[in-house]
Amino acid sequence: MTTATVGRRRREGAQLSERARAEDSLGRKLVAPAVVLMLLVTAFPIVRALYLSLFNYSLTAPDDRAFVGIANYVTALTDPLFWRATAVTVGIMIITVAVELVVGFVFAMVMHRVIFARGIVRTSILIPYGIITVISGFAWQFAFSSTNGFINGWLPGVDDGFNWFGQFGSAVSAIMISEIWKTTPFMSLLLLAGLAQVSEDMLEAAKVDGATWWQRLYKVILPNMRAAIMVAVLFRALDAYRIFDNIFVMTAGAVNTESISFLTYRQVIEQFQLGMGSALSVLLFLSVLLVAFILVKAFKVDLAQARQG
Repeated sequence: MTTATVGRRRREGAQLSERARAEDSLGRKLVAPAVVLMLLVTAFPIVRALYLSLFNYSLTAPDDRAFVGIANYVTALTDPLFWRATAVTVGIMIITVAVELVVGFVFAMVMHRVIFARGIVRTSILIPYGIITVISGFAWQFAFSSTNGFINGWLPGVDDGFNWFGQFGSAVSAIMISEIWKTTPFMSLLLLAGLAQVSEDMLEAAKVDGATWWQRLYKVILPNMRAAIMVAVLFRALDAYRIFDNIFVMTAGAVNTESISFLTYRQVIEQFQLGMGSALSVLLFLSVLLVAFILVKAFKVDLAQARQG
């Protein structure tokens, strides 16, 4: 390698580095107004919740507020009810996101490959996501009703009077089905954006080399969609971890179906325990951050490199 070649490559590397720094600086300037606005809107509630969580504070006796330090956190973390709600929340998150990822990918492939009536197909798939969650929850509650629902009549081997909401397993299953039906289109929409980034030339080259459809999927499509898959799973996992609407509508937390969000709601709204409710909301916030950290580390995606690619 000649000295001229080495010098040219160093200059090219310096130019790329300067370009990357310029893009990074521009990106920071573009997101700065949104970040400042979000901090102004969210900082006060977060700080306020953290402050109230240090007090034994009930709305029924506001003058008897007493500073208890981390006692509310100790009470929550040593209460089996909190860990049961955490287990329910994590279970719903893992199962629903896993199913939505598979089904959403199938829908994304259909929307990406369909030629005729593409607009109608995409609109039809995305309809459930446009329905308000509360309305969707009421619809599925009616569908699973033991008296006038139609699910029991459709499933072979299920008694017409079977009460889906009378026991934990079936009640959680009904909740997860309603979640999957409602939010799979969102997952498919994000995955569709990732499929659009997969080079058709690479797929054709793999096909010419004799790769089967499964080999093209595993070796070409999925590796090039890793960033899109991470974003889709991250968004849906964080949303599923904060599940509240469907539980509130379909079971109201009965038969041990409480999530962390619903447990927080009961402490604040039903029992007027603002201090304990604030502690639970802080724990929910911290656990959401932990889930996000774990997912980002698990996927090991360099978003800057993916953007340049």
